Amino acid sequence: MYFTPYNCSMPANSPVPVPLLFLDRMKKFLGDEFPAFAESLNAIPRSGLRVNTLKLTSSQFKLISPFELGEPVPWCPAAFSLTGEERPGLHPYHMAGLYYLQDPSAMSPAELIAPHPGERVLDLAAAPGGKTTHLAALMGGEGLLVANEIKNKRVGHLAQNVERWGAGNVVVTNESPERLADHFGPYFDRVLVDAPCSGEGMFRKDMGARADWSLEMVAGCAVRQKNILHVAAKLVRPGGSLLYSTCTFAPEEDEGVIARLIEDFPDFEVVRLPQFPGFLPGKPEWVDAAASISGAVRLFPHRLTGEGHFACLLQRAEGEARDRVGIAWSSGLPKQLAGLWRGFAAGTLQVDLDEERMLVAGERLYYTPQLTPDFGRLRIVHSGVWLGSFKKERFEPAHPLALFLKPGQAKNVHDLAADSRELKAYLRGETIPAIGSGWTVVTVDGFPIGWGKGVQGTLKNHFPRGWMV
Repeated sequence: MYFTPYNCSMPANSPVPVPLLFLDRMKKFLGDEFPAFAESLNAIPRSGLRVNTLKLTSSQFKLISPFELGEPVPWCPAAFSLTGEERPGLHPYHMAGLYYLQDPSAMSPAELIAPHPGERVLDLAAAPGGKTTHLAALMGGEGLLVANEIKNKRVGHLAQNVERWGAGNVVVTNESPERLADHFGPYFDRVLVDAPCSGEGMFRKDMGARADWSLEMVAGCAVRQKNILHVAAKLVRPGGSLLYSTCTFAPEEDEGVIARLIEDFPDFEVVRLPQFPGFLPGKPEWVDAAASISGAVRLFPHRLTGEGHFACLLQRAEGEARDRVGIAWSSGLPKQLAGLWRGFAAGTLQVDLDEERMLVAGERLYYTPQLTPDFGRLRIVHSGVWLGSFKKERFEPAHPLALFLKPGQAKNVHDLAADSRELKAYLRGETIPAIGSGWTVVTVDGFPIGWGKGVQGTLKNHFPRGWMV
């Protein structure tokens, strides 16, 4: 059966109907706004482009943008809605980490939790990396940002997006929330929980969410979310903040989960969030919850450019804070390895990297975040910036180092225009003509995108195979 009232026929390319029971529920919740909401389910979703402010400003990107940019996203100063039919995910600027493609509504959680440079921040369910990269940019690449993903199949994508972003303060972990809480205790200044949910807010772009939806699924998600959020609360230091977000409209998964948290953790209270254009306050009356939960925000697709979202910010009461874990101090580079690194850096880089932040793991060398804590036996996938690997009598740079560098921080540079044949050949893994010798940073219109090595008039390609177009 297909949903047809209010002229809300399904998109032509979709055989999956919007569940009628879901629509009945939303009609009761929204009242007079329901027809507009139902009609919005027919609209073509519009994506957003968030500029990587670690590499350039949104104004600078606007001057060089190869795409038609729409209006700025009201709650995210570094982002624009996209209006055209281009495929910005395939553009070299994307591979250089100049922007991240994301639903505008999904940009709200990082902005609402508002981290500061130098803080300790945890993104508890981080894949594929949209909110992690956003948090890293807001932190200016300073402090500590732990991006955790429990699912093995998703953590690789998260790590790759972090590498492309070029942030030096991110540690990617592959752990359960419980193990993180057992290890760290109340350690973080800010914890973001973008919880797995029934996905009602994605109904107009995710046919799988439509097909899977049921009231039993909503109830099951609410139980899982409660458990995750209760563990997350244990990771927030006294005086710290916890932001809970979902991409569902179901009050059982939104206000209902928050109500159970503040009942079980009375030292947390809801902080009233700003009402940006199109935002609605939380609806505690939908689940007979405390009035304070109206300080949360709801995002509906008929009111703004973006999909459905919910966010609630909570603050923990001030109190005595004692760190359970200490700092993982570096013992420095072994003499022979230090010589190989210094020789490479002297001939290749024009920036000094603090050797006290360097960590050797096997043959790899990492540039870790400042004041990195002791992670004990927790599974770490990515710690700061992978600088490269020690080979026999030499140091070989890694792709993430190129993306970490800013314009002007490399001695040997081979710049290519975004629309040039040479760049297309380089991104396919081909050798291209070049002047000079030795390790060279390949740039696209001035922004680092990878490594090459000049040998006898050619630039041998070191762009990673998994990234090739």
